[in-house]
Amino acid sequence: MNTIGFILERHSDLCVVSDSPLLDTKILLCHVIECPQENLYMNQQYCLTSRQLLAFNELFRRRLSGEPIAYLTGYKGFWSLNLRVSKSTLIPRPETELLIEKALELPLLENAKVLDLGTGCGAIILALSRERPTWVCTGIEIQRDALRIAEANRASHHVKNVKFLHGDWYQPVLDQKYHLIVSNPPYVANGDKHLSNMNLRFEPRSALISGEDGMRDLTHIICKSPEYLLNGGWMLTEHGSEQGQKVRNLYESVGFLDVATFADLSGLDRVTLGCVP
Repeated sequence: MNTIGFILERHSDLCVVSDSPLLDTKILLCHVIECPQENLYMNQQYCLTSRQLLAFNELFRRRLSGEPIAYLTGYKGFWSLNLRVSKSTLIPRPETELLIEKALELPLLENAKVLDLGTGCGAIILALSRERPTWVCTGIEIQRDALRIAEANRASHHVKNVKFLHGDWYQPVLDQKYHLIVSNPPYVANGDKHLSNMNLRFEPRSALISGEDGMRDLTHIICKSPEYLLNGGWMLTEHGSEQGQKVRNLYESVGFLDVATFADLSGLDRVTLGCVP
């Protein structure tokens, strides 16, 4: 059968890989037939064309294998944006929105210069730039495929106050200083048990793993950051739930003041910030 109603009944097959099997089925179905979810139940007798059914079955098969919905549709919602993603980028996560919230609370100038290290699909810097259109924003990414996705997101959302640069962490901006540096770097330890998680199996290892203890990239960007911050400038980093104390120690070891760690909605340490004197 190829009606919408019959296809929706197949959602139970996804229970082995998803906590939201019906929603996943709706998203894939709407992606294929290009209609909003609210229209599905009003058109349950609609028959998919042979091409639409073939496309849906392929996406459904891939979802059964554990592939994330965002990679199947090519998009993921983050903050107020619908962002393009690919297997060259990390999928933006809800907990990262805490970093956006804390950055927007900082006492920054109207024309503040902001740097995002390891921008990926551009989620953080694009969200900030949309909220603060007078900020002067830069995103740096070492993976060229990810950089192309970030640029496509910038263009599709008509963001004018962001530029993206290719390079390794601070390398493209050696002579620049900023009012704010933000980053969601890799922070998973090599061999961490979570890497076998169904969704993580499909995401780029370069965006996840950071040395034997997960602290390699955090250590580098935090310890180098005072060279790239103006007096009174701020840094915010996302990190693992068990890394809060280590990250605070790093901030304090290089002279940051007002160092604080904030928990996400699950009550887990997620974002640490500090100010240079």
